[in-house]
Amino acid sequence: MKLGIVGAGMIVNDFFGCIHDCNMELIAICATARNEENLKKIVSEHGFKTYYTDYDEMLKNEEIDTVYIAVPNYLHYRYGLKALNAGKNVIMEKPFSSNYAQTKKLYDLAKQKDLILMEAITTLYLPTYQQIKEQLKNIGDLKIVTVNFTQYSSKYDAFKQGIIKPAFDVHMSGGTLMDINIYNIHFIVGLFGEPDEVSYLANMEQGVDTSGILTMSYPDFKAVSIAAKDCACPYISALQGDKGSITFYGPANFLTGFDLRINKKGNTAFERNEEHRMKYEFDKFIEVIDKHDTEFADKMMQESLAVMRVVDKAKKSANIVFEDDSVI
Repeated sequence: MKLGIVGAGMIVNDFFGCIHDCNMELIAICATARNEENLKKIVSEHGFKTYYTDYDEMLKNEEIDTVYIAVPNYLHYRYGLKALNAGKNVIMEKPFSSNYAQTKKLYDLAKQKDLILMEAITTLYLPTYQQIKEQLKNIGDLKIVTVNFTQYSSKYDAFKQGIIKPAFDVHMSGGTLMDINIYNIHFIVGLFGEPDEVSYLANMEQGVDTSGILTMSYPDFKAVSIAAKDCACPYISALQGDKGSITFYGPANFLTGFDLRINKKGNTAFERNEEHRMKYEFDKFIEVIDKHDTEFADKMMQESLAVMRVVDKAKKSANIVFEDDSVI
């Protein structure tokens, strides 16, 4: 894989923690002109061949075969469309786009052009997540699933003072549902498929959801997805069956370990994530792109499409409308 990155924010800086442990060529990175000094530093420190302050110019670079899109949510669809039309494979940072229609348009275009299109969602590629899949059979018939991800955002205080960052900007498809709750939704949909019913009870401030409770109804059990950026506490997530339970502490995008409890038989602890959390997903992306494994990419895109259908239903339930929803 020969990579070009667009974006130089927090998630890209996190990626730099494992980028040199991944078997790929770093061709270019792109951000706005006001970040040019930072781009020069990144090129120097991480060995990119060059940098750009114009995305269209980066897409003309024939060395790049894959673009990792890590820009504000409302730009995902536009930037993905340009990259696919330029003949590049695309790794799209979560959430995939502002809505299902945009995601489906990108998926159809990738299929038409025989390109790889996948969502960067760390949870799905963690060894512990795979282990949870394997252990589900041991807890019997599932009854209740609760997945919780709450963290007091460093940007929330500024938000209350009227200083709006992209994560809280409804004009940029921001909000808690589109940020940290996406991990919870992927966790649940990845294990159990798409729910029959969706409802979102959101705490709204200045037109954006700062926290909320998402309910998902399945034929034989109910799931609850809790996420908050306006409050925080120690929290636990649980999958509860009639023969036992699976529990874990902390957010689903790290999932460093979990406990399996079988009724009247005690606990077994599982801890397997030894690498940087983003290395697992990028190792798989590299394999899929280098082998042009469209079958695996299509399988993962079906989940991303299902998640975006859940998001659309949740937004409708809470009367959340983005300016970008009309862009297609």
